[in-house]
Amino acid sequence: MKIQIKRIDKSLPLPQYQTDGSVAFDLYSRVDMIIEPKTLDFIPTNFIIKIPVGFMLSITPRSSTPRKKGLLSPHGVGIIDQDYHGEEDEIKLMLYNYTDDKVDIKKGERIGQAYFVPIEKVNFEEVEKMNENNRGGFGSTGTY
Repeated sequence: MKIQIKRIDKSLPLPQYQTDGSVAFDLYSRVDMIIEPKTLDFIPTNFIIKIPVGFMLSITPRSSTPRKKGLLSPHGVGIIDQDYHGEEDEIKLMLYNYTDDKVDIKKGERIGQAYFVPIEKVNFEEVEKMNENNRGGFGSTGTY
């Protein structure tokens, strides 16, 4: 599948998969920046990507980012919609510095990853009653 992409800073590389088995490609920081302690910030990734119809782009920190940097995504995963690809629609990775120290991010540092996910829109049919037995709440199939 071919994907249209625009780099804002051409000195940074196009995204790439690091191994043949990688399912996600890396996102880089476009700028040097500091994220203050206990602060939420947006890291510009340098990319505007046209998401194909029938897909979404999911973005998340790299698995090593919390341990190495003390940064987490406050909502776990970012969702990039199919129509988010205008000239000003740079993908940004929202991260929270949960440490008591400033976190230094360098231009070109691999800080996140992204992957395409097929989606299907549905039509909702409202009903007055579900015709199934209750399954139970959290932990209903086992113990914590």
